Amino acid sequence: MSQKIALIGGGGVRTPMVVFGINESAQKIDVEELWLYDTDNERLRIMAALSKEVVARNDGRLRVRVARSAEEAVGGAAFVLNSVRVGGIRSRANDERTAIEHGYPGQETTGPGGVAMALRTIPVALEQARLVERLSPAAWIVNFTNPAGVITQAISAHTGTKIVGICDTPTELFHRIALALGFPPEEIRCDYVGLNHLGWVTRVWHRGEDKTAELLANDDALRSLYSAALFEPALIRALGLFPTEYLFFYYSRRRALKNQLAAGATRGEEVIRLNEALMRVLTEYLAAGNGAAAYQAYVDYLNQRSGSYMKLEASAGSAFHGEGLQEDPFRAATGYHRIALEVIEALCQPEPKRVVVNVRNRGAIDDLPDDDIVETACSISNRGIMPESRGSLPEAVRGLVLSVKAYEHALIAAAVDGSERTAQKAMLLYPAIGEWEPAGELLRSLMKEKVWT
Repeated sequence: MSQKIALIGGGGVRTPMVVFGINESAQKIDVEELWLYDTDNERLRIMAALSKEVVARNDGRLRVRVARSAEEAVGGAAFVLNSVRVGGIRSRANDERTAIEHGYPGQETTGPGGVAMALRTIPVALEQARLVERLSPAAWIVNFTNPAGVITQAISAHTGTKIVGICDTPTELFHRIALALGFPPEEIRCDYVGLNHLGWVTRVWHRGEDKTAELLANDDALRSLYSAALFEPALIRALGLFPTEYLFFYYSRRRALKNQLAAGATRGEEVIRLNEALMRVLTEYLAAGNGAAAYQAYVDYLNQRSGSYMKLEASAGSAFHGEGLQEDPFRAATGYHRIALEVIEALCQPEPKRVVVNVRNRGAIDDLPDDDIVETACSISNRGIMPESRGSLPEAVRGLVLSVKAYEHALIAAAVDGSERTAQKAMLLYPAIGEWEPAGELLRSLMKEKVWT
């Protein structure tokens, strides 16, 4: 009997990418139907139509269905993909602008923007997870919803669902490491540890040979690991670790803020313009029955968005509207849809596969409790998900990881209980903020409509 997959947040702009991946692997994972649900009916209609075009252009058999309710989407599903943005992209832009006005870099998942995003999203994510728990208790929730680590932690702690959080950031870094060393990606193995958007590659191996020192010694190779000029080689060598890109907002906060101020814009504000332009042309082309033009417009959108990623924050005077990538984003070696399908495929197969995901620690990292959600390499099969043992955190990052984890726990408690004081405490514990009075001012500016207890 074939499986059903549901995507909550199906009106999101990355939905056609996910549909492409599921269609590509439909036979392997024995799925015939993908049900999409979103609270924004118009966006859902457009993304469903474009998704059907994606399937047709790739000779697929996957049936893309639009659900009238979350219950209809979730009921009987084997996998529920969760990718929601509570408040929409304008909330992200407002969060980032507010952070900048208060003297902090504006970023959607890290810093003040991440605080606001989590406080808005956690109650909704828990409600959706409880729906899965009631209607499809055997289903896996594959969580895309950001901040992915915090949302996965909240669902894991407050529901009985099976959940795994995913992010393409680690695999993108692994791929770039392989290219920097000149080896095929499948021959490189990276040891990795941390939390979501707070992770590091600790060792690099090529066919069992440690290549870490060789990579650390090569300035050009180190600079090629990131899509923008984020980290000086000296910083990476000082750590003896390879940070993922979001560490930029911890290690170079002043530079990020300075560049955002110089640009006069935030990433969220620019994405709004890009998204609005995309929706206009998609509406026009799909209404005219021109699926080919809609498909190409979407490809161009993805390439422009990816090609400008992190440029605004990393470089003074950098424009968002720079050169886009020139590739087929659907068939890129890494990405949003690739990591999702890796996880789903692995959970359907008896042979274990190694994938970096967000899961319960279960002894993987000595410094954290078993129930804490961590981001690390895991062995995944139809028997479940088992994280690799990583021992103790590297000394250079232990304090930061423990502080951020304490912040996450306090933030989840604040979102569940509706406590303003607990939310302010979370911001005090958070190294990206770390002060009491500014935290209170920030919280009131970010969450103007929130009713606190």
